Amino acid sequence: MSTLVFCCVALPFIMALVLYFTQSSSARKLIVPAAVTVMAVAAVILGANGAFRLEIDTILGLSADSVFSVLDLLLLVYILGIGWKLGSRLIMGMTLLQLIGLLYLKFVLPGHEVPITAFVADGLSLIMVIIISVVGGLITIYGMGYMDLHEEHLHLRVSRQPRFFAIIFCFLGAMNGLVLCNNLSWMFLFWEITTLCSFMLIGHDQTDEAKANAQRALWMNVLGGLAFVSAMLFIQKSLGTLSTELVLQKMTSMDVKNTAILLPFAFFCLAAFTKSAQVPFESWLCGAMVAPTPVSALLHSATMVKAGTYLLLRMAPAFAGTTMSTIVALFGAFTFVATCILAVSQSNAKKVLAYSTIANLGLIIACVGINTAASMMAATTIIIYHSVSKGLLFMCVGAIEQRIGSRDIEDMRGLYGIMPRTAIITVIGIFTMMLPPFGMLIGKWMAIEAIARATQAMTPIVFFVALGSAFTVLFWARWAGVLVSSSKMHEHAAHGNPKPSVMFALRSLCGLAVVFSFISPLVLKTFVEPSVSGVYARFNLQIEGFIPGANLTGAEGYVWIYLLFLLLGLGVWFAWREARRTPESAHAQPYFSGLAAEKNGVVGFKGPMNAFEPVRVANFYLCQYFGESKITRAIDMISIAFLVVLVGGLL
Repeated sequence: MSTLVFCCVALPFIMALVLYFTQSSSARKLIVPAAVTVMAVAAVILGANGAFRLEIDTILGLSADSVFSVLDLLLLVYILGIGWKLGSRLIMGMTLLQLIGLLYLKFVLPGHEVPITAFVADGLSLIMVIIISVVGGLITIYGMGYMDLHEEHLHLRVSRQPRFFAIIFCFLGAMNGLVLCNNLSWMFLFWEITTLCSFMLIGHDQTDEAKANAQRALWMNVLGGLAFVSAMLFIQKSLGTLSTELVLQKMTSMDVKNTAILLPFAFFCLAAFTKSAQVPFESWLCGAMVAPTPVSALLHSATMVKAGTYLLLRMAPAFAGTTMSTIVALFGAFTFVATCILAVSQSNAKKVLAYSTIANLGLIIACVGINTAASMMAATTIIIYHSVSKGLLFMCVGAIEQRIGSRDIEDMRGLYGIMPRTAIITVIGIFTMMLPPFGMLIGKWMAIEAIARATQAMTPIVFFVALGSAFTVLFWARWAGVLVSSSKMHEHAAHGNPKPSVMFALRSLCGLAVVFSFISPLVLKTFVEPSVSGVYARFNLQIEGFIPGANLTGAEGYVWIYLLFLLLGLGVWFAWREARRTPESAHAQPYFSGLAAEKNGVVGFKGPMNAFEPVRVANFYLCQYFGESKITRAIDMISIAFLVVLVGGLL
């Protein structure tokens, strides 16, 4: 077991060091797939073996706790130096407060009452490790082909890929460590490593825009780190331990309905909100779109933002049944509907994906706030399927942008004639986000059902989730409609597919998205149910009788899933056949009351003063109603009010 944990947590850091000093492109193309394969295989074996406990007392002959304490402090000193270099008093101030808090925690507060088991993994941890290592690994492989073209476009004389892939592997190792370790102090080290890695990756291209967005991501996530340190201080002071397992055992055995002991968990919520880019912190994740596409895919699917939702899922039993839990549910539901509305106004594909990610994270947080076994099952299901589908879509957009020079949805009309395979994979990726019986729809259905049935659910939560789901269908259907509206399906498409490593990653994730949906009853029965029931069993919490999706985990579940897949497949086949049969002569130009004209191959019409006006067919994006400049300020103000109530009420 220790070897498997080493491969998932320590090996990525070793590979990062190796890759940083590997200047040879051919050597890098051997090392990266080999390291990714080892990590993925180790993660799958860990998941197959099930829950485990692993003690680690020493590292290279030194006390493990002392090593992590020193690394904590050194990391904060390094971030403080970055703040000094950037001239940001905000970053320096919050980092200095973290340093003071850690020093007080290590040298002033009383020590742990019992030794802390280093790594304690349950079903939730193992699901996260598999997602990080497999999905994150495929994104890393995708990055090999993508970064070659990316650097060609930037006309770089010296490749920055050694540094890029080194940071990527640090990111993966930190995320695996974060979800496996049982010591909050150790978890904080991995938490802040992800903050530092995201800062470096967002600013990778070193443009002014990239640097500004990286700095914004850093200060927002340093705020989350400060909240994390504050939570540790309160927990150590009140409960005498930083063991996640012991903290939850103590909290679930106490009557903590609305007492001050909930304050550290409110700080954990604040830390999770910043890491998961919930409103009003969404701007850092939208700004991260300036980074190379592998970074966007990694942040949104397998690493950074999932750390926040993982922390909330882990800590949720501590505040179950409290007013604070209801506020968290309201906050998540509001984030879900608000960012779905913002996504409607976007034609930039990466912006659509960014707001969609924030929305789905908000839905997960709403489920955590409802805090029942049913809602936790829904949240876990969404995490699994969202990671695969969203990683796939980000990589598709990156490949498309490198080919056509644009990430605008409207510029993707006729994409099949340029990149047939990529276009088909993109459409499948969108379908997995919006159509039954794909896993994301199963997860959303489970979430709506669990929220509607929860006794503490408020009408606004149900309303927000239902309204947000409607907007979700709108922006996904609009994008899919653009992609399938090509008039050249009857022709042999040009050869415009990406590099082999890029296509391998796209096909692999596309296959996983479809196969995992095809076997969704098995996924629910094997992974989701045990992970939730295990948490409730460990802390002696009662599981309510209602389990969403229960009719999907038995034999009849397979019948319904396969029937829906059959109907969907027949519908797609029939539409494809008819599209291929349509002759070129059936496609006519737009009619403009007899004023149609053409100039240099551009279709248009004669406008005022007999001037030629080109025609552009496009969707409505309703920017005048839902644009970022119109509603973002109001959304941020409402979300800040939620945070004030969440933390201020307990203070």
